[in-house]
Amino acid sequence: MTNITTLLIANRGEIARRIIRTCREQGIRTVAVYSEADAELPHVREADQSVCLGPAPARDSYLDIGKVIDAARATGAQAVHPGYGFLSENTGFAAACDEAGLIFIGPGANAIRVMGDKAAARQLMSENKVPVLPGFDQESADDATLASEAERVGFPLLIKAVAGGGGKGMRVVESADRFDEALASARREASGAFGDDRVLLERYLPTARHVEVQVFADQHGNAVHLFERDCSVQRRHQKIIEEAPAPGLDEALRERLGEAAVQAARAIDYVGAGTVEFLLAPNGEFFFMEMNTRLQVEHPVTEMITGEDLVAWQIAVAEGRALPKRQDQIQRHGAAMEVRLYAENPYQHFLPSSGTLQPLVWPEGVRVDAGFEAGDTVSDHYDPMIAKLICHGADREQARRRLVLGLENLMLGGIHHNGAFLHRVLSSEPFSQAELDTRLLEKHPHLLEPVSVPVPALAVAAAALVVQRPATGSDPWQALNGWRPLGRRQTLVPLKVLDENLIVILEDNQASVNGVPLPFQFHSDGGRFHLGIDGGRFHLGIDGGRFHLGIDGGTLVDDVAIGDMTFSGRFVDQGERLWLFVAGQDYAVDLHPARESGHDAGHGDFTAPMSGTIVALHVNPGDRVAAGDAVITLEAMKMEHTLRAGGNGIVHGFNVGAGDSVSEGTLLVEFEVEQE
Repeated sequence: MTNITTLLIANRGEIARRIIRTCREQGIRTVAVYSEADAELPHVREADQSVCLGPAPARDSYLDIGKVIDAARATGAQAVHPGYGFLSENTGFAAACDEAGLIFIGPGANAIRVMGDKAAARQLMSENKVPVLPGFDQESADDATLASEAERVGFPLLIKAVAGGGGKGMRVVESADRFDEALASARREASGAFGDDRVLLERYLPTARHVEVQVFADQHGNAVHLFERDCSVQRRHQKIIEEAPAPGLDEALRERLGEAAVQAARAIDYVGAGTVEFLLAPNGEFFFMEMNTRLQVEHPVTEMITGEDLVAWQIAVAEGRALPKRQDQIQRHGAAMEVRLYAENPYQHFLPSSGTLQPLVWPEGVRVDAGFEAGDTVSDHYDPMIAKLICHGADREQARRRLVLGLENLMLGGIHHNGAFLHRVLSSEPFSQAELDTRLLEKHPHLLEPVSVPVPALAVAAAALVVQRPATGSDPWQALNGWRPLGRRQTLVPLKVLDENLIVILEDNQASVNGVPLPFQFHSDGGRFHLGIDGGRFHLGIDGGRFHLGIDGGTLVDDVAIGDMTFSGRFVDQGERLWLFVAGQDYAVDLHPARESGHDAGHGDFTAPMSGTIVALHVNPGDRVAAGDAVITLEAMKMEHTLRAGGNGIVHGFNVGAGDSVSEGTLLVEFEVEQE
C-alpha cells in the first residue's frame, strides 16, 4: 500500500475544488494546474501549490499530457486525480502516469480502452450476460453494410459514435429514407469531436428512462454498487437534472440493476469508481448503454443518500486499500436531487454565455459545488457549467421542494444562465409527478420557452424599493423597522428594465408606468395594491394577489403573486443598479436619481428627476391634461424620459424650453391638480 501525501488534480473548476475539499480532510497536500485563462479561479487559490500549464486552449494546457506529467514530477506528487472530462478517460494519459511512476486515480488503461469503445463494450457485456439492446456493432463497417443492417435492426434506431460521449455523434433515425443523411452527419460530428468516425447501431426506445448505477471495485477482487440514479431529464442528450434513488422502481428491479452493474465491472477487472448506464423500458426491461470509467458529474446525489465520500473511496482504492464497506453495509437514506447551473442563454437557444459573475450569492441550505465565486469570469474556452446545486430530503418531494427554493434564493447576475429554466422544469407537473423519460422536454416543449415577470410589475417593485431606501446607516436594510406606507407626495422614479426606459410615478394611492395608471393602491390595511415594511420585511400586494418581497439583510424572499403567476425573489442594491432575482431569473434594473417633487397636495409641479436637456414640450400653457398625458421630455444619459401628469389638471406654464439644460431638482412645469 502507498500512502498518498501529495496529489495533483488534472482538472479545473468545481471538480478540482471538490477533490481539494476531501484531500484537506485527509491531510493530503494538493497541486492545482491551470491555464492562463483560469489563473484567478478559486481552485488555483485553494490548492497548496499550483502550476500554469499554458495558454487558454485546452489542447495547449489541460489536454497536454506531457505538461501535466511534468507538473506532477516537479511538485513531488505521488498521484494524479483526473476528475471528469479532459484526460479522465484517456487511455494514453492513464498509461503515461503508470510509466512515470504516478498513481492514476482511476481504472487501468485497458478498462478505459475497452469501455471507451462502445462497440467493444457492447460485445463484452453481451458475452458476460449483461443485457444489451438489439443492434449492430461490427468494427469498421462501411456505409452500405450499416444501411443494410439498419433494416434488420428496425426503426426507429439510434446511430451512436463508437468513441466519446456527451451526445456527440448520436442521431435518432425514424425511417430508412432518412438513414443516409443521419449517418453522414453522425460520422462528421464524431470525427470532429473524437477523431474517430466509427459508429454502431442500436434499437431506439422512444419512451425509455436513463438509469445509471454507481459501482466501485478495489485491487483485492471486491466490487459493490452504491445504488442507482435517474438522469432522464436531458436536453440534446445532455443531463440537466439528476436524482437518487430513481423514482418508481421496486426493490427487485433495483437489485437486478445493481447486480448487472457489478457484473459489468467484474467483466473488465475494473478498479475504482465507475458508472454503468442503462436504458430502462416502461415494461421494466433494462439494457446496457455504456460505462463511464471515472467519477460522474452527478456523484453528489449518491453521496447524499449514502453518506459516503466517493472521492475518499477513490483515494483509498488507489492507495491499495480494500473498499471501505461491503455491499450489505451500504445503506440508502432519503432522496437527493441535483441541477446543473450553466452559463447559457435560454433566450438564444441555450447558446453558451461568458462574462463576469456579479453579483453572486449562493443560496443557503443547499450543497453548492461551484467552480466560481462572485467576481470570477466564465470564459468561452471550456464547458459552461458554473455550479451544481444539490439537495437532500426525507423523500423525493422534499428534496425537489428544497431545490426549487434554492433556485429561488439564488442571486446570480452579469451573465446569461439557465436558473429560471431549471426552476420551471423542477416546478412542472410532469417532473413533480415523476413522469420521467429521456424525451420529457420534447413532450412538454413549453418548458423550454423563456418566462419573465411582467415589466410593469418589475418596474413598480424596483421603484418601491428605491423609495423606501433609508437615508442613513452603514447597512441601510438594518434600519428598516415597522410598517411604513408610502408618503403622500409624488415621486418619479426613472429606470430601465429589460432595455425599456420607464418612468414610474408613485403618488398617494396610485402608481403609473410611463403615464399608464395601474390598478394599484397603496394601503397598509390592504386594497388592490399595498406596500410597507414590517419587521424587516417588504410587502407588495397586487390586485388581491400577493407580491411579497421580504427584506432580510439585503435579501428578498417569499412568495409573489400577480394574477395567475406566482414567484419569489431576492435583490441586491448596487446603488445605480438594482438586481431583482425571481424564480431563478435575474433582472437588472438601472436606476436614475429620483427626488420627491416638493409640491403640496393641491398643486402638481414637475421637477427634473435628474440633470439633462429638455427635448420636447408636449402641451401649451393653459392646457387641461388627463392623468398619464405626456407633458415634458428631457434627455439624460442618452435616454429620453417623459414626465407625465400624475392626475387630471391644468398646465399653468413652463419654466424651461426645448434645448435648455437643467439640473436635478429644477422646477420644470407649473401644474395644478384639479380637485375632485
